[in-house]
Amino acid sequence: MPLIWTKNGAFRRVAYDSEADLEKTILEVQGELFGPDRVYLDIKKKIGTKGNLRNIPDGYLIDLGGRKPRLYVVENELAAHEPLRHIAVQILEFSLSFETDQRAVKSILFEALQSQPTILAKCQQYAAAHEFRNLDHLLDQLVYENPFAAIVIIDEMPNSLENVLARKFQFGVEVLELARYEDARGQRFYHFEPFLSDLSVDAGKLAEPTGAVSARIDASDLDTVVVPAREEGFKETFLGENCWYEIRIHGSMRPQIKYIAAYQVQPISAITHMAPVRSVEPWRDTGKFVVRFSEPAKEINPVPLVKGGRVKAPQNIRYTTREKLLAAKTLEDLW
Repeated sequence: MPLIWTKNGAFRRVAYDSEADLEKTILEVQGELFGPDRVYLDIKKKIGTKGNLRNIPDGYLIDLGGRKPRLYVVENELAAHEPLRHIAVQILEFSLSFETDQRAVKSILFEALQSQPTILAKCQQYAAAHEFRNLDHLLDQLVYENPFAAIVIIDEMPNSLENVLARKFQFGVEVLELARYEDARGQRFYHFEPFLSDLSVDAGKLAEPTGAVSARIDASDLDTVVVPAREEGFKETFLGENCWYEIRIHGSMRPQIKYIAAYQVQPISAITHMAPVRSVEPWRDTGKFVVRFSEPAKEINPVPLVKGGRVKAPQNIRYTTREKLLAAKTLEDLW
C-alpha cells in the first residue's frame, strides 16, 4: 500500500467508501482539479432518445479557458468496482446518447446554470467577452459545434486503462486519478494531476514578464507536439524509423495532433526537424503512446534555446501549433 511520510506522520492511501464518496471529494477539490477557468456541473440526468441508448452521465465540465469553449462529459468510477470493459462501454454509450440527443444536453446545461448564479454569471461574462450573442448562443457552440469528449475520474489508475480507451475511441478521453491519503488521526490529503495543467503553461496562463510577447495559444488550436531527443535516439528512431516511442499525450489532445517536432538537446539545443503524424497509438500497456509519421521528418529553420532566457530547455513533450513553430526564431517566440 502506498505511503507518504511527513514530519507530522505517515499518510497511507485509503479507498473511497463508494462512488458517492468519490464524487463528494471531486466537489471539494474541483477548483484545483479542473482549474480556475473551468466549471463543473454535478448533474445527473438521462440523455438519449426513446428506443435508443439512454444514459446518465455523472456530470459535465465546461472549459472557458480559451478562445473557444469546450464541453466534456464526466464519468466517475472506482477501479475496484468496475472492470475496464465497463468503463469503455459507459463512455461509448455516453457518446452515442450525446450524439442522438444534443437538444436534451443543451437543456440540461441551461437548467443547471440557471440554478447556480455564480457559474451562470461566469458563463455570461465569457459569452460577452468572446462575441457570443447570449448564453443560448454559447451553449449552441458547446453542444453542437464541438466534437464529443469525455473525462474519466478514477480513484486508482489501472495500468492499461488509457491504452484501452485510446484503442477503442477516436474522440478524446482524459483520465484523471484522484487518490486519497489519510494519517492515524484521520487527517486527509488528495493526490492528483490537475486537468491539462501542463497546457496552461503553453497557453500563456502564467504571469509573463512585463513587455514580453504573449505566448497565448488556444488549446483547441494546438496541433503539434515537440519532443526532446538525444542524438542517438534522434538519428535511429526519429529519422531512421519515422516514429517516436513512449511519450505521454493527453487523451483529450490526441485526436488533434497532426505534427511532431524534435528538440535536439545539447550541444544543438534547438528544434530542428518536423514530420506530419500518421497515427498516435498506444505503446504496449504502459499508458504511453507511439507517434508514427506519415512521411520522413524534414529539416526546418532551427528554433534555438536562448541561453539564460525565460524558456527553459524542454524536458518532456510540449504542445504548440505548426504555424507558430514555423514562424518562431527562438524558443522565446514559441512558449
